[in-house]
Amino acid sequence: MHEKRRGRGLATAFTAGGLSATCSTLMFQPLDLVKTRMQMRALAAPLCLATVQGGPASAGMVSTFVHVVQKENFTGLWRGTSPSLQRSIPGIGLYFTSLTFLKSQLGKSDKDLAPLEALSIGVTARSFTAACSTPLTIVKTRFESGRFQYRSVLEALTTIATTEGPRGLFRGLSATLARDAPFSGLYLLFYTQAKQVAMRATQTDTLAPSLMFSCGVVAGLASSIITQPADVVKTSVQTGTLPNSTGLLPTISSIYQTRGLRAMFAGIAPRVTRRTLMAAFTWAFYEQILLLVDSRFH
Repeated sequence: MHEKRRGRGLATAFTAGGLSATCSTLMFQPLDLVKTRMQMRALAAPLCLATVQGGPASAGMVSTFVHVVQKENFTGLWRGTSPSLQRSIPGIGLYFTSLTFLKSQLGKSDKDLAPLEALSIGVTARSFTAACSTPLTIVKTRFESGRFQYRSVLEALTTIATTEGPRGLFRGLSATLARDAPFSGLYLLFYTQAKQVAMRATQTDTLAPSLMFSCGVVAGLASSIITQPADVVKTSVQTGTLPNSTGLLPTISSIYQTRGLRAMFAGIAPRVTRRTLMAAFTWAFYEQILLLVDSRFH
C-alpha cells in the first residue's frame, strides 16, 4: 500500500511539474531568447558582431526586444520554443519527481528540511535532470541564438551528432551543471527557508498562493544573481561563440582575459527576470496542483 501511494505521489509530481513547465515556458521564452542574444553579443569578437542577431553591441534588454521584433517579427521572440518545451516538460517533471523521491527517502517535507538537506537534494535532483536534458538544452540555445538554421529539433540533434560526434550532444555539460546544480540547490534552500519563516509568521502549514509566489521570487532572485557567470559560460560553450575555448575552465579564462569580468554578467537583466519569475510561477503552480490532488484523494 505504501509503495502504491509513493508511486502515485511520484506520478503526480511528474504530471504537475510538466503542466507548470508548459505554462511557464510559454510565458517567459522571450526573456530567455533576449538573454541569449545579449550574451552572444557580449562574447562575440568586435569584427563578428554583425553575425550575432540581436542589435547593436551596447544594446540593453529593451533595445534587444525591439530589435528582435523589428527584424524577426513579434513571433521571433518565441524562437526556440519547441526545443524549450521538449526539454522543460519532461525535464521539470523529472526534477520534481526526483525531489519528491529524495524527500520521501529522508521522510521529510519542505517545512522540515534543514538548509543543508535542501541544498543537497536540490543539487542532486538538478544534476540528474540536467545530464538527461543537455542535448535539448544545446538545441534550444542554438535556436535562440539565430546563428543556426535548423528546421526542426530532430534535424538539429541529427546534425550535431553527425558533424560534432555524440560528444557534441553533451557539449557544455560541465558548464550546465556548474550553473543548474548550484542554482537549484540554492533555490530550494532559500525557498524552503522562506516558506518556513512565512509559515511561522502566519501560523499555518498551508500558505496562500501569493505568499508562495513571494517566497519563490526571493529565492529566484538570490539564486539567479549568484549563478549568472556560469550561465554566460554555458552559452559561450554551446554556441561556439569563442571557438578556441570549448571546455569549462578554458572558456572562463578566455572570457575573463578577452572580455573582462563585466562579460560574466552579460544578459543578467533578462535572465534574472525570467529565472526569478519562471521559478516562482512554476513552484507556486506546482504546489497548487498538489494541493488540489491531495484534497481530492484525502
